[in-house]
Amino acid sequence: MRPGLKLILITLPLALIGVAILAYVISTRTPPDRHELSERASPVRVITAESYQVAPALVGFGVVAPARTYQAIAEVGGTVDFVNPLLRDGQILPAGSVLLRLSPVDFNLAIAQAKANIRAAEARLAELDVSEANQRAALKIELEALELKAAEVERANTLFAAGTMTQTARDSIRAAHLAQRQKVQGVESTLALLPTQRAAQIEQIALYQANLATAELNLDRSEITLPFAARVASHSVEVGQFLNKGQSAATLDGVDQAEVVVQAAMSDFRNLVLNRPNGLTTLPMDPAMLTDTLHELRLQATVRLRLGDEVLTWPAIVDRISDGIDPKTGTVGLVVQINDAYGQAGNGNRPPLTKGMFVDVVLRAEPITGIVLPRDALRDGHVFVADADNRLRRIRAEPKLVQGDIALFADTIEQGSRIVLTPPVPTIDGALLDPHPDTQIMDRLLAEDAAQ
Repeated sequence: MRPGLKLILITLPLALIGVAILAYVISTRTPPDRHELSERASPVRVITAESYQVAPALVGFGVVAPARTYQAIAEVGGTVDFVNPLLRDGQILPAGSVLLRLSPVDFNLAIAQAKANIRAAEARLAELDVSEANQRAALKIELEALELKAAEVERANTLFAAGTMTQTARDSIRAAHLAQRQKVQGVESTLALLPTQRAAQIEQIALYQANLATAELNLDRSEITLPFAARVASHSVEVGQFLNKGQSAATLDGVDQAEVVVQAAMSDFRNLVLNRPNGLTTLPMDPAMLTDTLHELRLQATVRLRLGDEVLTWPAIVDRISDGIDPKTGTVGLVVQINDAYGQAGNGNRPPLTKGMFVDVVLRAEPITGIVLPRDALRDGHVFVADADNRLRRIRAEPKLVQGDIALFADTIEQGSRIVLTPPVPTIDGALLDPHPDTQIMDRLLAEDAAQ
């Protein structure tokens, strides 16, 4: 068959039939449903803004050290005669324990010599009293003899004037009178020196008495006694050893009180200081003022020791600022004290706080009240809320306290507001929201904050 004829007789009829079938299907098919365009709400998690009390807290770390340390330093030199058998590293000695004693022989000899010198000086003083009495008696006699010599001189002068006595005889009598006056002068001079000699002897006695007191004091110093209950940290003395003056024999750490120096960042310390009721608006930088401010805060301190999964705690007292601000790290040292650190050990259920333990310290100030939100709800200084029409709104909010995973706001957020925790992306002000309340997150965050 020719191709043209084939096209006319076969192909065109088939194509017309297909077009007719397609037209029939289209004309009889139900048209598609039409939907009006509408705004879609974005699902978000929200919480209701509520007011809570939160205690500003600071967590720091430090090493336990004894509050008091005693250095057993020899005040006098001598041979060690006795050493306490408990003077061994790690032993705890009660207050008043004799740590060591030097041989008392040399000190007793010094005491005996000082007493002998005092007795000799007192005897010399008594001798001066007797000598004074004798000299006064001799002076009385010499004065009487002087009166007689004076009378002889008057008679000699009368006889010489009458021409019955020679010049030589008169001069001899006058010489005898002058000699007697010299004797009287000698006795008076001796008496005049006695008060000075007595004063010198009294001062000598005082010197010997001071020597005696020194010798007795050195005898007392030959025995070293522990002033407070302490644990032996180190010792370096044995019986028979010669101990030089100023040499250290032992070092003991007090057990009644322990200290921990907590290095805290200034920003954390600022939260404690500035978030108190009627608090300062600026942080004082003077160490003395910082210590006074620290005492006014009435902080509650807790020392924690972690032993695996177990955490042991001790109550502590915030005592002082250590030594100002570290210029390298910008941290401030807070010193906390633990009373009766050894006595709180209990019945073996926990160890005592001993030197060198690494612990963490929690400091809590008085609670403050405000709207508490998850820290993640604060984004670039703003908080997202869902309004009454479930529309996204952004408000500016400045937290008064940011601590851990929570943030506390004083007056920028209204109580009862619905806070959006997961705003849609992109974040468009006025976007329609599908809020889903999260009723557990705040309970969890507050519990974590209380347990930190």
